[in-house]
Amino acid sequence: MRTRRRFLEASAGALLASSSSYWLAPVARAQTPTLKIKYDWLMSNGQIGDVVALRKGFFEEEGFKAEFIPGGPNSATVPPVVTGQALIGQFSSTNQAMIAAASDIPVKVFAAGYRTAPFAYFSLPRAPVRKPEDLIGKKLGTQPTARFATDALLKKYNIDANRLKIINIGFDMTPLLTGDVDVVTGWVTNTKALSVIGPDRIDFMIKDAGITNYGNAYFASDDAIAKHPDQITKVLKALSKGWEWAFNNRSQAVDILCDAYTSLERPIEHKSVDIVMDLSFDKDTAVNGWAWFDPARAQTTLDLFASVDFFKEKKKPKLDDFITTRFLEATKDSRAKLGT
Repeated sequence: MRTRRRFLEASAGALLASSSSYWLAPVARAQTPTLKIKYDWLMSNGQIGDVVALRKGFFEEEGFKAEFIPGGPNSATVPPVVTGQALIGQFSSTNQAMIAAASDIPVKVFAAGYRTAPFAYFSLPRAPVRKPEDLIGKKLGTQPTARFATDALLKKYNIDANRLKIINIGFDMTPLLTGDVDVVTGWVTNTKALSVIGPDRIDFMIKDAGITNYGNAYFASDDAIAKHPDQITKVLKALSKGWEWAFNNRSQAVDILCDAYTSLERPIEHKSVDIVMDLSFDKDTAVNGWAWFDPARAQTTLDLFASVDFFKEKKKPKLDDFITTRFLEATKDSRAKLGT
């Protein structure tokens, strides 16, 4: 990973090469300003509440328009936020914010859309995995970028990695069907990819092992947090309205999502929406509101990741280096208090 100086130099160059900024100057007095939100991955069911907020006009109710910038396998999420080309970004999980902080990149998570990253181990009855100890003696197929999650799991449960065989795979679940591996990793929200496994699939979510890394984490640069706190607060309010509406109108929300992003398969998204809502709302959000996160839990995850050399040659960041609760506090009376 690049040093902070190299990162910022590259980011500055990207900014000079672009004339855009997160506030687009209105050409007329009555025109509503627009801000941009940069996502880590392609738009999917994990952004259903965001898309509802956009399509239902909840951003306009807060005084601005919004533009979504999808990510992808070759898309950089952090530079547009640091350089001011986007006001807000969304990480797939808070571990990315930890990595950024370890490299002194000035961004902080201010809200978490998912109560936990939807990472899980998938197996079949012939070699079931329902708890960490069940991995012993198994052939595990996992994505290279997800290896740290298994390392953390093994560390937490004092399981020697030599007691299982770990094989690098992609996102195709076929190796589980062919018997090349006994268990595969992936996201429970990826309903289409998982459909090939069939109805006998056994899911073991990493959160059930006590490793709770928040997912769909919204973040902003330190500069934006200092200079534009009111705008970030309004974004969070608008997003919460979208997620509240989606929670209460799930079928209609799926149709809004699929109308906006036609590459999504409507029947699959209708099957996935309840999973998404279970990931987004729980007993804590019923009390503290959508997007709330617990700093103590984030600290526990940070300590566990550090114990398996997650940061490698980088320094272990402090909690305040990558999260802030000021916007949760500012919106505590307006964010949707719903639970599942």
